[in-house]
Amino acid sequence: EPAPGGSILPSIRPPVTRPNSHPVAHPLDIRQLRRALRTRRRSLSPAQQAAASAAVAAVVTALPAFRRARRIGFYLAHGGELDPAPLRRRAQRLGKGCYLPGLHPLGHNRLHFVAWREGEPLVRNRFGIPQPRLQRPVPAWSLDLILVPLVAFDAQGNRLGQGAGFYDRTLAFRRRGRRRPHLIGLAHAFQQVPLLPTAPWDVPLDGIATERRFLCARSPRHA
Repeated sequence: EPAPGGSILPSIRPPVTRPNSHPVAHPLDIRQLRRALRTRRRSLSPAQQAAASAAVAAVVTALPAFRRARRIGFYLAHGGELDPAPLRRRAQRLGKGCYLPGLHPLGHNRLHFVAWREGEPLVRNRFGIPQPRLQRPVPAWSLDLILVPLVAFDAQGNRLGQGAGFYDRTLAFRRRGRRRPHLIGLAHAFQQVPLLPTAPWDVPLDGIATERRFLCARSPRHA
């Protein structure tokens, strides 16, 4: 979907393929794509953001994966990300356990999930982003559903994140054939691109919810 006045998205060149290796993305194209989509997200008005968040909440609550889930991982929206707050409040009203990710202050470079309710105190992690205190954290594999933020996605369930790799490292066990937790990305519809380059460590999503619809991933990795 082009931005007003024309598309702001750079075209992604086909990935470079080296002998006996996985395709390698063009770093410049990925940096341009991240910059363009972050800019467009931040250009949305508060009313547009709120409308999109409410629409995505309606899409996700209709999914069997959400209805069956007892323990759900959420996130606190940052930098124009699709805000799952309306969905989290709905989950709490339904009696579901709601968890937020947090980074350990000494590193580890993986996310820990902590049960959290609206109004409970937050602290800032080493990137200045609010998170819950890491009291009684639970591992990602113990959750039924994790809602994942993203910068871009494609119809195969590939996700472009912020570039730090926290979710891919945290969810690496999914690459070994484990089907839980269910992974659903939340995004604005304009964040979809035709095809994202992938790396061996990437963890694909099971689907993506936008304000328009739920897109079930078509990747053969989900077969």
